[in-house]
Amino acid sequence: MSALIVYFSRTGENYVSGAIKNLAVGNTEAAANILHELTGADMFKIEPVLPYSDNYNDCIEQAKQEKEKNARPKIKAYPDSLDGYDTIYLGYPNFWGTMPMCVFTFLEHFDFSCKTIKPFCTHEGSGMGSSEGDIKRLCPDANIEKGLAIHGSRLNGARAQFEKWI
Repeated sequence: MSALIVYFSRTGENYVSGAIKNLAVGNTEAAANILHELTGADMFKIEPVLPYSDNYNDCIEQAKQEKEKNARPKIKAYPDSLDGYDTIYLGYPNFWGTMPMCVFTFLEHFDFSCKTIKPFCTHEGSGMGSSEGDIKRLCPDANIEKGLAIHGSRLNGARAQFEKWI
């Protein structure tokens, strides 16, 4: 058995260290790449059919509306199967205190029975929020391990955090 890194990440304007900065690679994707270097795990990127705006303020408004509606945005693709994986590293930015709703869509698509989910999130001060509890609710038969919350603006020093967490 092996591991799979599943992540959602967003490029464009992001809130970084108290300012809006344009990112060519999203913080969560950069974090997933560090994890990939350390584990050699396969990777899968969650991509919503309707992408979030590159404009930060428009994005957070869209994310807020999705959360308020408990929406399940469609995503472009899914892995054919998760059968070959016993560990799923699940990465996402903290959107309004939890995962982006497209990550909820992904989690509801599969049966995670007998799998271990190791969540990691990027944030600028809000940590894991309620995401660990949300994952437990969506995947009741999975083993959900303690998550790792990483400041997106401090990714350059995050390798040691990942090594300890793995």
